[in-house]
Amino acid sequence: MKSAVETLSPTRVKLTVEVTSEELQPRMDAAYKTIAQQVNIPGFRRGKVPNRIIDQRFGRGAVVQEAVNDALGEYYSQALAEHEVKPMGQPEVNMTELPLEDGQQLKFDAEVDVVPEFELPDFSTLNVEVDPVAVDEADVQTRLDNLLARFGTLVGVDRAAQDGDFTSVDISAILDGEQIDSAEGISYEIGSGTMLPGMDEALIGHTAGETVEFTAPLAGGDKAGQDAEITLVLQTVKERQLPEQDDEFAQLASEFDTFEELMEDLRAQSEQGAKFEQGVQARDKVLEQMLELVDIPVPDSVVEAEVHSHLENENRLEDDVHRAEVTESTQKAVKTQLLLDKLVERDEVQVEQNELVEYLVMAAQQYGMNPNEFAQQLDSQNQVPGMVAEVGRRKALASVLESVTVKDTDGNVVDLNEIETGDEDEAAAADSGDSVDSADSEDSVDSADSVDSVDSVDSPDEDEDATEVEPAEKA
Repeated sequence: MKSAVETLSPTRVKLTVEVTSEELQPRMDAAYKTIAQQVNIPGFRRGKVPNRIIDQRFGRGAVVQEAVNDALGEYYSQALAEHEVKPMGQPEVNMTELPLEDGQQLKFDAEVDVVPEFELPDFSTLNVEVDPVAVDEADVQTRLDNLLARFGTLVGVDRAAQDGDFTSVDISAILDGEQIDSAEGISYEIGSGTMLPGMDEALIGHTAGETVEFTAPLAGGDKAGQDAEITLVLQTVKERQLPEQDDEFAQLASEFDTFEELMEDLRAQSEQGAKFEQGVQARDKVLEQMLELVDIPVPDSVVEAEVHSHLENENRLEDDVHRAEVTESTQKAVKTQLLLDKLVERDEVQVEQNELVEYLVMAAQQYGMNPNEFAQQLDSQNQVPGMVAEVGRRKALASVLESVTVKDTDGNVVDLNEIETGDEDEAAAADSGDSVDSADSEDSVDSADSVDSVDSVDSPDEDEDATEVEPAEKA
C-alpha cells in the first residue's frame, strides 16, 4: 500500500491511498466467500457458488463493494499511522479508482481535520491576581440554617398557609372539560416553585380542608403548555420548627460538645470554601492567559458539528443570536482541549489507576450512580479513553498552577496547595478544563470504524437478473 499526505490548511489534510490488485486480492477472495454464503442460486450449494457465477448474477461491483467496505478502515488507519496524522472527527472519503477489472488497483482520497501544530511557551512566568479570602458571615449563617433545617421537625398548624410551610395536597387538572391528570397526598413546600406556576400564590392564605382552583399551563405530556383548570384540596399545613441553638443541638448535629465549637467549625468550612473559590478563580485566570499566549488554529468543521448538535438538542437551530454565543464558547472549549492535550504530550503526563478511579467516583456521584455501574456504562460506550484523557488534562493544568505566581489583591502570595478537597469541592471541580465531546482526540478517532463504507459501486457487468437474489450489503 502506498500513501501520501497533503496539507490543505493548518487544520486539514488529504490522504491519498493506493492499494495494488495483489494486496487487495485476499479481500476480494473473502468478499466472494461472504456473498456465496448469503445467496441461494439453483444448482449450487450455499457457500459453493463459483466466483464467475457471482459476477454474472450480481456484477463484480457488488464484490468490490464488499471487499472495499471490509478493508477501507484498515487502509485509512495505516495511512494515518504512516504519516503520524492525528485526526479530529470523521474523514470525507472519495473513491478515485475501483478494481472493476482484474489487475486494477484501488485508489481513494480521505480529507480529515487534524490536530494542529503549535508551540507551547514557558508558562511558569505567569502571574495572576485573585480576590482575598474572607469569611462571609452570610455564608456561615446559611450553613447553620441548613444544618438546623436538617434536624428540624414538621408540626401541624391551625392557621392559614404561608410562604415556607409544608403542605399535603390532592391535585387534579381539567382541560376542555376532561380530567387529564390527578394525584393524592402530594407533599409540597410553599415557595419552592417546583410544581405548577401560580401554585404558591394559590395556596397562601388557605387553611387545611379548603379547595383552591386556579389556571396554569401544563408542564409535560402531549398537552404541555396548554392552560388547564387546576383544583387543589389542601389536606394539611405544617411548619418546620427548628431546634434551639445550644450545646445540645451541637452534640446532636456534630462531633462537637458546644455550640460555640460548632460555629467555629462552620466558619472554618466557610473559609475553606472561600479558598476553594479562590483556587477556581486562579485556575480560570491562568487558563485565560495560557490561551492568550498561544495561537491555536481551530478546525471549523469540528466547531460547526458541535454547535449544530448543541442547537439541535435545544431545538434552536434558527436562533442566530444563540448560535453565535454557542460558536464562541465552543471555539474556546476546543482551543482549551487542544492546549491541554499538547501540554500532556509535552510534559509526558501519565494517569495512574488510582487517579482514574477517584475521577470516576466523583463523576458517578454527580450523576447519582453507583461507581461500579457508572464505570461499566462508560466501558460499554468506549468512553474510558476519554476519561483518561480528561484526567491527564487536569493533571497537566494542575502542574502549571503549581509553577505560576498567584497573589491576592492585598499582595499576599496564595498557596493553592493549602486548599483541601472536600465533597463540595469535588463537585465544583468537575468544570475544570473545558472539553468538547465531539472534538475527539487521536485516542478516540483513528479507528477503522471512523471511515464510512462505500454505499454503492457501479459495475458494467451487472445485469437485471441480479434483482432475483441480492447479497446482504454492508451498511
